[in-house]
Amino acid sequence: MAGKIITVTSGKGGVGKTTVTANLCVALAAMGHRVTAIDTDIGLRNLDIVLGMEKRIIYDLVDVVDGKCGLGQALIQDRRFPNLALLPASQTTDKSAMSSRDLTLIAVQLRADNDYVFIDSPAGIEHGFQNAIAPADDIIVVTTPELSAVRAADRVIGLMETSGKKPGRLIINRIRPTLVKHGDMLATYDVIEFLAVDLLGVVPDDEAVIIGAHKGIPASADQTSLAGKAFGNIARRIAGETVPYLPILEERVGFWERLRASLLGRLGGRSERRG
Repeated sequence: MAGKIITVTSGKGGVGKTTVTANLCVALAAMGHRVTAIDTDIGLRNLDIVLGMEKRIIYDLVDVVDGKCGLGQALIQDRRFPNLALLPASQTTDKSAMSSRDLTLIAVQLRADNDYVFIDSPAGIEHGFQNAIAPADDIIVVTTPELSAVRAADRVIGLMETSGKKPGRLIINRIRPTLVKHGDMLATYDVIEFLAVDLLGVVPDDEAVIIGAHKGIPASADQTSLAGKAFGNIARRIAGETVPYLPILEERVGFWERLRASLLGRLGGRSERRG
């Protein structure tokens, strides 16, 4: 059975999209699934660093597109999980060097030998975003519970729909229950209500993620931290399991209600627009 192609995207940079991609790939590989990650952020690649593979790159995605090497030559196998591979982005080539058709052909070829093919999309809504969602069977939108990030995620979800794609599923990253409790950060419920898409998971702000990214060992590799457990649970949901959400999801404070009239008018959220 052919694998599923999943694109991970975000409306803006800095929300942890690449870190989320790396952690989900590692978590699924640890479960025994065959996984390949494709970094499509040409010129700004980082997935190789988060996965600890940056020193092993010989060929990259654009080299495959240009015919300078075969697909198998550009793939880097993870040394901890032999069922996990990375196709790195080019660090120097122009972003227009690859078309949506090029990426689709590569992703479909990889799907034949994998359970999951993850595409790490460039942040934002430019040319690279359209390329990254073209081959996707499923799309994951990553946001943080901040107004600017949520508004940007709303734009991305709208573009997905106009492109004929399903609305996708949502991961809320770097939530801080203490700030939510004091009304200084949007609660999970607020973000879901605003974006009106299905929730895939919530990841707490956790220094284990930063340490893991620095060492090239994603937090989901051992799942001893709260964030590592959250990524593991999300991976299990992707694989079709029914998994309860972590207790951090229970933080539902009235920050949104207190500012609802002014913020919804200013942001124009999807839940309001759909009537």
